[in-house]
Amino acid sequence: MSKVITAHAVSVDGYITGRDPGAGRGLGDGTSLFDWYFDGDTPSRVFGGFKLSGPSARVFDALAGRVGAAVVGRNTYEDSEHFGGGSPHPTAALVLLSHRAAPEITDRQTLVTTGVHDAVAAARRAAAGKDVFVMGGGAATEALKAGLVDEVVLHQVPILLGGGRRFFRELPEHVRLNLLEAVPAPGVTHLRYEVTR
Repeated sequence: MSKVITAHAVSVDGYITGRDPGAGRGLGDGTSLFDWYFDGDTPSRVFGGFKLSGPSARVFDALAGRVGAAVVGRNTYEDSEHFGGGSPHPTAALVLLSHRAAPEITDRQTLVTTGVHDAVAAARRAAAGKDVFVMGGGAATEALKAGLVDEVVLHQVPILLGGGRRFFRELPEHVRLNLLEAVPAPGVTHLRYEVTR
């Protein structure tokens, strides 16, 4: 069965955006969280235009190559200007998890308003045996609360942003993680954990 993964570039103090993110402002101040996408000399085999360091390319492409569908939370969807009607991943289907209608949704996107279990189930069907990627702090937290997440990947950037949106929101209990891989790279450390149940 496919796995459910949540992954994001994150500051050392736990933020996935800078201050004042939103439509027209992108991820706000602190977009340096993604400099490592373009600071290397190794082209990504999955994402055109990305040039990463050798270690980052190995980790990033291995993860991106596993993804068949992405579940995206509403804030991330809005901040990213609806992904131009597509998906955050060049070949993966997008499932938007929201509590309200999305009149701007395209035929390349699927809206689920009935909760995270249904969104992940829709993404699994769309992924055709590949893994499901959960993107956004709210969506990731809901998936963790529901016990749906198998792996957590942090692309930790050595910066303290001091504000913005946090990756993880309040959880009702501890979630135990087991470190599977730690890869230091220029401008980022890639940490891959399995969720232990």
